[in-house]
Amino acid sequence: MIMTDPGLDTAAETGLPTSAGMYDYFLGGINNSAADRLAAERLIQKMPEVRDAAWANRGFLGRAVRWLAADRGIRQFIDIGAGFPAQRSTHDVAHAVDPGIKVVYSDVDARVVARGREILGGLPGTAVVQADLREPEVLLGHPLTRELINFSEPVGLLVLAVAQFIPDRDDPWSLIRRYVAALAPGSYLALSHGTADRQDERKAGHAAEIYASSSSPATGRTRPEIERFFDGMEIVPPHPGASPAATYIGLWGCEDPSAADTDGSRWGYAAVARKP
Repeated sequence: MIMTDPGLDTAAETGLPTSAGMYDYFLGGINNSAADRLAAERLIQKMPEVRDAAWANRGFLGRAVRWLAADRGIRQFIDIGAGFPAQRSTHDVAHAVDPGIKVVYSDVDARVVARGREILGGLPGTAVVQADLREPEVLLGHPLTRELINFSEPVGLLVLAVAQFIPDRDDPWSLIRRYVAALAPGSYLALSHGTADRQDERKAGHAAEIYASSSSPATGRTRPEIERFFDGMEIVPPHPGASPAATYIGLWGCEDPSAADTDGSRWGYAAVARKP
């Protein structure tokens, strides 16, 4: 599954591109509209490394889920704003470690939810819930969530490339804290977020302009702003020898930092943190 944004329900009617459809296009998927493809190609022309950024984020998902399942014993995941089906989704990675791991996907768009349920085909231990990131209680209290997730045991909470579509006025930091507050000690938050830190201002401006014309504009944030999502939690070192801090998305869990530090990777920060 891939990221989505709060505007998808109306995007089909207005013809606006969506961040989820554009992201799907960058990954070579088929769940995108003509408007998505046009906007994505405009961005590729201005910022060719955007495809690399999408794949770097996808790689972070796989490495984080595998690490949480294999090294930290997490046996249940909630993937917020999961979006359209894509290669190596959370349940694919988790079930390679243990087929009994439970996974709940959420998305705000009914079309995405329907497609996700179609792809999963009733796969045991998985569910797709329609819920807006800005309404934590809807997802956390949903019957399907309650059926699969045992909130007295640790959970892996995934919020990948989604919080950037929540503007400051909606206080995304407090929203994420509400999700984390519902989880048992020993749970983990894996979060990635777009940034323009140390980037070419013209490219950042082009990206902001293109997303501003989509169904849900994006807000790039600085590393300190992104690390605020982990307040009160214990950020784990992203790779051997690194300090416990947010890092570029391609570097988290990498074996060779020099090879993983690509141009696309630097368009986002990521971190994984433990709830004490």
